[in-house]
Amino acid sequence: MKVVLIGLPNCGKSTLFNQVAGYKAETGNFSGTTVTYTESRVRVAGTVIDLVDLPGAYTLQSGSPAELEAAHYLDSCDVDVIINVADSTQLASALSLTFELMQLKKPLILALNMLDEAARMGLHIDGEGLSCELGIPVLPLVASKGRGIKGLFAKASEVGQKKEECVIPADSVVSISKKNLQHPWRDAEEAHARAISLTKQFVVLGEKFTTWRDKLDDILLHPVWGYVFLLAVLSLFFQTVYGIGKITELPLLAFFDFVNQAALSSFEKGSFIYELLLGILQGIAAGASIVLPYLLPFLLGLGIMEDIGYLPRVAFLMDALMHRIGLHGKAIVPFILGYGCNVPAVMSTRTLEEPRDRYIAAALATLVPCAARLAVVFGLVAFYLGSLAALGLYLLNILVIALTGRILSNMMPEATPGLILEMPTYRVPTFKNVLNKAWFRMREFVVEAWPLLIAGSAVLAILNYFQWAYLFNYLVRPITWLMGLPVEVGVPLIFGVLRKELSLVMLGQALGTTNFSAAMSSTQMMVYATFVMFYLPCLATLSVLKRELGARAMITISALTVLIAFLAAMFVRGLMMVI
Repeated sequence: MKVVLIGLPNCGKSTLFNQVAGYKAETGNFSGTTVTYTESRVRVAGTVIDLVDLPGAYTLQSGSPAELEAAHYLDSCDVDVIINVADSTQLASALSLTFELMQLKKPLILALNMLDEAARMGLHIDGEGLSCELGIPVLPLVASKGRGIKGLFAKASEVGQKKEECVIPADSVVSISKKNLQHPWRDAEEAHARAISLTKQFVVLGEKFTTWRDKLDDILLHPVWGYVFLLAVLSLFFQTVYGIGKITELPLLAFFDFVNQAALSSFEKGSFIYELLLGILQGIAAGASIVLPYLLPFLLGLGIMEDIGYLPRVAFLMDALMHRIGLHGKAIVPFILGYGCNVPAVMSTRTLEEPRDRYIAAALATLVPCAARLAVVFGLVAFYLGSLAALGLYLLNILVIALTGRILSNMMPEATPGLILEMPTYRVPTFKNVLNKAWFRMREFVVEAWPLLIAGSAVLAILNYFQWAYLFNYLVRPITWLMGLPVEVGVPLIFGVLRKELSLVMLGQALGTTNFSAAMSSTQMMVYATFVMFYLPCLATLSVLKRELGARAMITISALTVLIAFLAAMFVRGLMMVI
């Protein structure tokens, strides 16, 4: 049995999916496209179902490529049940999509999510009356707290086994006349009017419980104080990640030094086996003691801000900046995702309608320092030069992205529309959700990146043993010489294209010490981190760029990042020399 989840963005649809799937899911492509959906096979109430989480959609009639592909997917014959997840605090908007889903005449269930938030706002929904009016099951749900999930999927199993089509009551959905088919916007207009009418009929407005959360937006979205608070949040975030990482890194390094000495004690120092084993152990140690101490708290913090509902506020505040660099307001989404990983950041640009916007947004998204680059910034700059120096690099990154966007927009001029964004209500994040989300994101490093770090470390050990590393070092020596960097950094920079963590892990091997302050000056550490922050996306991101935009765009964006990285590094070198 295949059960499909669909709803407006920020309706809690993915929260419901993750509650059931337990963050064990695969991402697939719609046939013939690169637009993705998430699916997982789960056992619910003794029945095994294929659960599919479609992209958030406002409409099925027109819109972004993701919305069009979602409509095509729902129209396929292999969908047994459609669960329409609705934000109960925005019922009128949700019902407009419900009417479109009912026209598909497939088994349909309306799940009224976030009922706790609706109650807090004084909204009381007559679910039974709405169910009778629509002719479909309407069930209560609080996905973030796990309430109503069991009953929802029990009903989905029952509806799916009966194979009953959705029968549309004559007065529930506006009929589609030939005239309306020629003008789809009239369908949407009439459906929205009907949705407002049903909302007035079945939603009773009672006493609103005003809390501190209701007054937060007066500060967080203020044209002045909102930006002050944003800088304060970012500063606190960086200080926290840096503090946790610094506390845990030193003991872990000491532990792995002891383990390495014990493991290598029976081998002759300088022999091939000794050097190879040392390289492997250094790769293991670097991942555990240099990368993880910063990566885990970063992902936990990012998950907390997501679950609280602050990231959409960041998008709202940054909308003005987006327009100053000539981009659609929705382009902030790839930038936010980019701080976790550039791969989903580039993939999310498909939600932008114009090819020009997709190209610029993808190019700028590759400049956003992902979690892998975070390890370099914190492990090299924050650890040795302090958290303020690391924060300065991130502020420089924002400035460079803005300038690059402005230049690209002037080269490809086009008017961009404004941002229409529904703000989700503030929620108290649950420890389980935040932890699961962090592990889901960190699993990529543990399963994919860490083995690559170990392998790369072993390769570098072999290169050093046979004295071949100089070939790679001198290949990029003109660039590293101009930036004032040691000749040994060539190999880490080249291998860093595979995974950005390698540019830090292999740096320790290349310099012969993990005490970078003993081998590099403060200026060199800042310059190296700056170059790594911008230059060439990792191999996975390059692959996505090619798939989304084509080989030519991938090459031009790659060349652009190298140029930007070099110019930014030279600027930082000059600034450090003045300071």
